Amino acid sequence: MPDPAPSPSTGHEPFDRDGALTRLATETFDVLVVGGGITGAGVALDAASRGLKTALVERDDFASGTSSKSSKLIHGGLRYLQQHEYRLVYENLAERQRLLDNAPHLVSPLPFLIPLFGKPGVVNKSVARVYRTALWLYDLTGGVRIGRRHEKVTREQALEHMPTLRADRLAAGFLYWDARSDDARLTLTVLRTAVLDYGATAANHTRVTGLVTDVGRVCGATVAPDGAAPFDIRASVVINAAGVWSDQVRAFDEGHDPHSIRPAKGIHITVPEEAFPCDIAAVIPVKEDKRSIFVVSWGDQVYLGTTDTAWDGPLDDPSCTPEDVDYILGAANAVSTRRLTRGDITGIWSGLRPLLAPEQKGATSERTADLSRRHTVRASDGGLVTVTGGKLTTYRKMAEDTVDTAVTVLGRKGLRCRTRNLRLHGAPAGKRSEPEAGGAGVNLRTDPDHPAMTRATILAGRYGTEAPAVLAMAEGRPELLEPMVTGLPYLAVEALWAVRREMAGSISDVLDRRTQSSYRDARAAAAAAPAVAALIGPGLGWDDDRCRTEAAAYAARIRSDLTRAGLDPDTVGDAPTVAAAGRAGDTSGQAAP
Repeated sequence: MPDPAPSPSTGHEPFDRDGALTRLATETFDVLVVGGGITGAGVALDAASRGLKTALVERDDFASGTSSKSSKLIHGGLRYLQQHEYRLVYENLAERQRLLDNAPHLVSPLPFLIPLFGKPGVVNKSVARVYRTALWLYDLTGGVRIGRRHEKVTREQALEHMPTLRADRLAAGFLYWDARSDDARLTLTVLRTAVLDYGATAANHTRVTGLVTDVGRVCGATVAPDGAAPFDIRASVVINAAGVWSDQVRAFDEGHDPHSIRPAKGIHITVPEEAFPCDIAAVIPVKEDKRSIFVVSWGDQVYLGTTDTAWDGPLDDPSCTPEDVDYILGAANAVSTRRLTRGDITGIWSGLRPLLAPEQKGATSERTADLSRRHTVRASDGGLVTVTGGKLTTYRKMAEDTVDTAVTVLGRKGLRCRTRNLRLHGAPAGKRSEPEAGGAGVNLRTDPDHPAMTRATILAGRYGTEAPAVLAMAEGRPELLEPMVTGLPYLAVEALWAVRREMAGSISDVLDRRTQSSYRDARAAAAAAPAVAALIGPGLGWDDDRCRTEAAAYAARIRSDLTRAGLDPDTVGDAPTVAAAGRAGDTSGQAAP
C-alpha cells in the first residue's frame, strides 16, 4: 500500500490555538492524543504522517512536565549495560542515530569523559576493566554509529577537559560519544512537524476532565481549555500519553487509580563554567550510592545532575530540596579542587520520570535507579490506548509501537510507520557533519566581533531553516535583537516568535520552555519578567495591569523554587558550603557504568 499523503490544509492559521480549539470542538478525529510531552508529540507525528486525522491536547504547555526537565541528552544509557539491558541500549543507540540524521539542527554529537580515580593517582584495575568492557559493548551495540569509537586518555588529556579534577587522585580516563538536545524545543519541533507538515491539530492549556464513551467504548474526551467553555472532542481512538499523569487518565476509563507509574524525581543545577570548568561532558562517580552524575558544558555555563529518588508528593510540584542540592554538590566536590557552594548556583530544575512500577512487590530493587526505562503499550477493554515508561531518546519508537496498537483498535491495517527517516520541521538539507572534539553546538558564545553571524548561528541551533524568519520578525526593530535576559543567548525577538508561531501563552512558556532562561539563570529570568510581559502581552490580549500581575506571579514562583531548594532568591555569591559538599571522599571505588 502506498504511503498516504499529508493531510490537506484546513484553512486555519498554522499552529494557532484559537483555530485549533475551533477544529477540536467541531470536527471528528481518527486519533486524539492526551499529553503534549515528547511521547505525545511523537505519537501525534507518527499518526498524522500515516494519514490519520490526528488531534492532541495538553493541559499545561507543551513539554511542561518531564520533557523540559531531563538531562537534555540523547544517549544509549551506558549504565544500562550493568543491568544487562542490552536490547534497550541497542534500541536507544539506534534511535539516537535517527535523531542525529532527522534533526541535525536540534541534536548534536557530544563527547563524554569518564575520569578514572585511584590511590594516589593509580587507577583501580578492576574498575578500569569494567569500564573498558562496557565501552566496547557500547560501541558494538551501536555506539560506533556516531562515527567515533571510545578511547583511553591520559591524566593530562582528562585535565585539559576538566582542569579542576583532583590530580592527586586522577589516573587516566575514557572518552566516548553520545549526543545532546534541547528537550523542550525537540518536543515542540516534533509537534509542529505533525501540525505544519501533516495537518494535525494541537492545543496547549487544554485540560482533559473526562472521557466520552458510547456503549462502553471510549470515543473522545471532555476538555476544559483555559479561557474557553468546556466541550467534547470526538475521536475513534484516544491515546493516553500523559506521562506521570497517565494513571489519572486511565482512572477516567477504569474507575480506579491503577498505580502503574512509580515517579522518580531528578534534579539538576547550573553553575558558571569557571566554577566547575568542563568543555565537553563528563560522568563522575557518587561513591555513597554507586551511581554517577553528568556534568555537561552549556556555553559559558555547566549543568550537573541528576538525582534519582522515589517521589510520592504532588505530581504537579516536584520541588528541588536542600538535600537534592547537597547530593549534587557533594558529588562534584569529591572530585574537584575548586569547591562548589550554594552561592555558585544560578539555576535549578526538577522533574519526574514516569517509570513503570514493578508488577510484583519485591520483584525488583526498591531503588528507582534500578527500575527499567523500557516502555509498555496497552489497550483497555474500552479501547483507551496507554503508553507509559520509556525515555526521551526512544520517543519515536514508543510512538511507533503506540500507533501500531491504535491502528489495530481502529481496524485500519496497512498504515505503516513513516517516521524512521522523517526529517523534522526546520532540518537543513544534507547529512550532518562528522563529530569534532568539542562537540557540535557545545561551546556557542557571543562573539563581539561578529554579532550578526553569532546570532544566526545560535538561532539555527534552535530553529533550523526557520532562523531567517525569526530574525525577519525583528526587521525595523533593532531592540528585538538585544538579549531577552541579561547574560543569556536568547534574543527578545524569540519571545514574539514564541507567541505568534509556537503557541506560547505565558511568561513561563517563553522563559522556561521556548527558551530555557530560568534553568540557566533563574534570578535574571525573574528580573526580565516585566520586560517579557510587556513584549508578549499585546499579542495575548493583556492590558498593563495583567502584564504587571503576570510578571509578579512569575518572579514569585522563581523565588519560591529557589528558597525551597535552600538558595538565596535574590543574589548569587559566596555562601556556606553545604554539609554534603564537605565530604570530599576517596573516589578509588568509583561507580561502575
